[in-house]
Amino acid sequence: MRQPIAISIDTAAFVNSQRAARLATVDGRGRPHVVPVCFALEGATLYIAIDEKPKSGDPRRLRRLRNIQGNAQVQVLFDVYEDADWSRLRYAQLRGRARIIEAGDEHARALALLRERYPQYRTMALESRPVIAVDVERVVEWKHG
Repeated sequence: MRQPIAISIDTAAFVNSQRAARLATVDGRGRPHVVPVCFALEGATLYIAIDEKPKSGDPRRLRRLRNIQGNAQVQVLFDVYEDADWSRLRYAQLRGRARIIEAGDEHARALALLRERYPQYRTMALESRPVIAVDVERVVEWKHG
């Protein structure tokens, strides 16, 4: 297992300037699954809540969680596409191992970070829901110029 890495100040600032990202997981047959997510970054760990927005079925059975249980390697994509000004194009991929946190100090800290970032989470009962923690092992990024 690779160790989490330090994320540069520039990359962290770019990530934190985004309001949503795309989480990519892979199922047991190698099929990718990509979903938009809300997130909070702390050091080299990215937290993603399983929130109360409508989901089909039990939130603990979401495909992203099932995929992580079978293959912890994930990627989270942050990007800016400015059609009128391509000099602003940029993306960052955070690749790493995901963990599913159900309770405890890290779970509580992740929820506090997420609620600080997204006011909508402040009224949601997230304590009984899992949080995905991605320990970033590699950063791949590109920006114009």
